[in-house]
Amino acid sequence: MRAGPNRPSTAVAHKLKPLLIQSHLHTMVPKNLRPLLPYLKKYRGAYAIGALCVLLMNGIWVLFPQVIEFTIDDLSSKPAPHKFLAQWLGWFGVKLIPGITRHKLLIYALLLVGIALAKGVFQFLTRWILIGISRDIEFDLRNDLFAHLEKLSYAFYQRTRTGDIMARATNDLNAVRMLLGPAIMYSANTIVFTLAALAFMLHISPTLTLYAFLPLPIASIAIQYFGRQIHERFEKIQAMFSDISARAQENFSGARVVRAYVQESAEIASFENANREYIARSLRLVRLMGMLWPTLETMVGLAIPLVLWVGGREVLSGRITAGAFVAFLTYIAQLTWPVIALGWVINIFQRGTASMGRINQVLSEQPGISDSEAASRWGAPQAISGEIEFRNLTFAYDRTQVLHGINLRIPKGTSLAIVGPTGSGKTTLVSLIPRIYDAPAGSVLIDGRAVTDYPIHTLRRTIGFVPQETFLFSDSIRENIAFGTESSTDQQVREAAEGASIASDIESFPEQYATLVGERGITLSGGQKQRTAIARAMIRDPKILILDDALSSVDTHTEDKILNHLREIMHGRTTIFISHRVSTVRNADQIAVLHAGRIVETGSHDELLSRNGYYTDLYNKQLLEEELAEV
Repeated sequence: MRAGPNRPSTAVAHKLKPLLIQSHLHTMVPKNLRPLLPYLKKYRGAYAIGALCVLLMNGIWVLFPQVIEFTIDDLSSKPAPHKFLAQWLGWFGVKLIPGITRHKLLIYALLLVGIALAKGVFQFLTRWILIGISRDIEFDLRNDLFAHLEKLSYAFYQRTRTGDIMARATNDLNAVRMLLGPAIMYSANTIVFTLAALAFMLHISPTLTLYAFLPLPIASIAIQYFGRQIHERFEKIQAMFSDISARAQENFSGARVVRAYVQESAEIASFENANREYIARSLRLVRLMGMLWPTLETMVGLAIPLVLWVGGREVLSGRITAGAFVAFLTYIAQLTWPVIALGWVINIFQRGTASMGRINQVLSEQPGISDSEAASRWGAPQAISGEIEFRNLTFAYDRTQVLHGINLRIPKGTSLAIVGPTGSGKTTLVSLIPRIYDAPAGSVLIDGRAVTDYPIHTLRRTIGFVPQETFLFSDSIRENIAFGTESSTDQQVREAAEGASIASDIESFPEQYATLVGERGITLSGGQKQRTAIARAMIRDPKILILDDALSSVDTHTEDKILNHLREIMHGRTTIFISHRVSTVRNADQIAVLHAGRIVETGSHDELLSRNGYYTDLYNKQLLEEELAEV
C-alpha cells in the first residue's frame, strides 16, 4: 500500500513509533510525577535488573503452595506420587517411590526450604537494587534542585521563606524517595505475585477464585476514597511542616533580637501552637491510615469463610483434591500481605505525589535573569574596561516606580559617589549594574554595550560588589575572603585584608585567618564583617568596584585608613560609593545626589557645595553633628 497524503510512509511510521509510545507513557503518568521520568529513564537498566529479580522472586514463591499440594496429595491415599512433580524431579535424577517414605518427606521438605531460600536471595537483591536506585535518584534530584535554586533570581528569595525551601529539599524529597523505592518495589511485587497466583488459583478452581475476589470491587472503592483523602491531608501536613521550619529558622537567625526584646516566651508559645496544629493534622492522617489497613484486611478476611464453605463442598464432591484446596488457601494467605502492602503503597504514593508537586513548584520557577541571545553568541572573552552609563533609566518594582529618567555616565577608571535620603533608590541603581535586577533594555551600559549583551558569569566576574547587608558564611575568615576565587594564595588573602584594614584584627585572633566566624559572621563585630566583605570584593581584582554603604559600621579613623588604601588600588578601576557620610564621598571624581528616584545634582564636592542644594545641607548638617559630638 502506498503512503497517501495523510498516511506516513513505513520508514516515517517506524521512526514515529517510539515517540508515540513515549508520549503515551508520558500522558499515563500523573502530572506531578512527570518531572521524574528523566530520572527513571537514566536508571532504566538497573530497573530492568530489579524487575527481573522481582519476576524470579515471585515466580519461585508462587510455587510454594504447589509443592504443598503435591505433598498432601502424594502422602494421602494415592499409591503413586504426583505425575508432574515426579517428572520434574526426574529431570534432576530424583525418583519418588510410591507411598509414604522418609525419602519423599525429605525431598518435599528440601523443596520447601529451597524455595524459601531462593525467594530470600532474590528478595534481598530486589530490595538492594530498587531501594538503591531510589537513593541514587534522591542524590540526583537533590543536586538538581540545589543547582536550580542557585540559578533563581533574588526576587524568588524575597517572596519565599528559607524554612519553606529547606522543608521541600529535605522532608518532601524524602517522601519522593519513598515513592521511587519502596512504593515501586511493593507495587511490582503485588502485581506480579497476584497475577501469578491468580493463574494457579483459576487452574485449581474458577469458582473458588470468583468467591475469593468477590470483595475486590468494594476494596477498589475504598482505595480510591482513602487515596484522595491521604493526598489532601498530607499536602496540609507538609505545608504546616514548612511553616514550622520557617519559624524555627527565623528564630535561630534572629536569636539576639528575640532576647533583646524579651520575646522568648511569646516565640515559644507561637511555635508550640504551630507544632500542635502540625500534630493535629498528622493525627488526622494517622487515623485515616488506621482505617485503611483494617479495611483492606477485612476485605481479604471476608473471602476466607466463603472459600472454606464452597471449597469444602468441592473437596467432598471430589471436584478438587484436598491438596489443591490447601494450596488455594495458602495462596489466599500469601495474598494477605500484598493487599496490606497495597494500603501502605497508597499512602506512600499519595505522600510522594503531594511532595513532588511541592518540589515542582520550585523547579517550575524560571530564573528571572538569564543570558540573552546576544550574550549566548558571546565569542572569545573580551576585556571589560569599566565605563558605565545609565541612559534614560526608569525602573519599577511590581509597577511601583523607583527610578525616573536617570542619565549618568561614569568614565572608566573614575569614581562616583551617590548620596541621598533613605528610600531614594541608591541601592536599586547600583544593583542594576551586575543584573541583580534587570533594567529595561538598553538603559544600563558597560563599555557602550547593554549589560544584557554580556554573559552573566563574565559580567559578575568583572564586578566586586559589597552589598548594604553584609553576609558571611559559617566558615573561616580566609575562606570568606577568598570566596569565589578558590585559587587565591595566602599572600593574596593577606593583601586583601590589609587593603580593607581588617588584617590587624584578624592577626589578633588566636587562630588568625583560620578563625571560624559563625553563622552569618556572628562572632565578628559589624565593622569587622563589613571590612571582611570589602576584602572579599578586593581580592577579585575587579574592573568595577561597588561599595553600597559598606563603611557605615566603621569609625571615621578606620574609614580614613580604608579610603586611603582604596585610593591606591582604585587607580584604573571604576568605583561607585554609596554613603551617607560626606567624609566618604568628598574625594570622589563625581558625586550624584539622588532624591525620590531622580538625580537632582551632580558634580564634584566643591561644585556641589557652591550650589547650596541638598548636598550643601547634608554637609552642613554633618559638620554641626561633628561639632556637637566634640562638645
